[in-house]
Amino acid sequence: MMKAAIRMLMVGLATLGAAVLPGEAGSAKAQVAETSREAQDGPEARALIETLSARLLAAPSATAILEAWCAERGLSPDPRIVAVRVAGVDKPAGSARRERLAVGPEEPVRYRRVRLTCGRHVLSEADNWYVPSRLTPEMNAALDGTQAPFGRVVRPLGPSRRNLSLTMLWQPEKAGMPGPAEPLFSVEAVLSAGGVPFCEVAETYTGAVLIQGDR
Repeated sequence: MMKAAIRMLMVGLATLGAAVLPGEAGSAKAQVAETSREAQDGPEARALIETLSARLLAAPSATAILEAWCAERGLSPDPRIVAVRVAGVDKPAGSARRERLAVGPEEPVRYRRVRLTCGRHVLSEADNWYVPSRLTPEMNAALDGTQAPFGRVVRPLGPSRRNLSLTMLWQPEKAGMPGPAEPLFSVEAVLSAGGVPFCEVAETYTGAVLIQGDR
């Protein structure tokens, strides 16, 4: 009788576990749908990150790449990049950076931190260390007094870009799409004109680059 009672108890528990109330069924379906969506978002985010980072590494101007990306993703009716200055931040160049810029310890090196935006989206935050004596007076005035991105200001120099590093910050095994403020990857590079370096940049790109807007 004891064995029979145990069998009945097991059957009852199995039946209870299989029973789902109508509201719970809807919730379970929603959870399955959300899990499925996140499983799809992870690879999609990874592919977009790989595409954008490859374009940035292959191009002489991050500004031009971001403006094209902004237009492709439909992030704003006006895809121009705006550099919003971050005030109150200063990072001295340091000896290693000065060496890469080929300047002595007394040569002025200016620092500029900006948020590169497309419409209302902050696509990246960038640190710029540049040698003002290697730019024109007009370029220095634009960098000091406008929201023009560095790449657009120095475009007349026909700069080349030497990449120093690419660091992935978002873990590709994570499910779902990164949030718009979540750091995805960073790029460090030196810009030169005629073989003479004039700027070093450190750019951190955010999840906002993955947003799909209206085309």
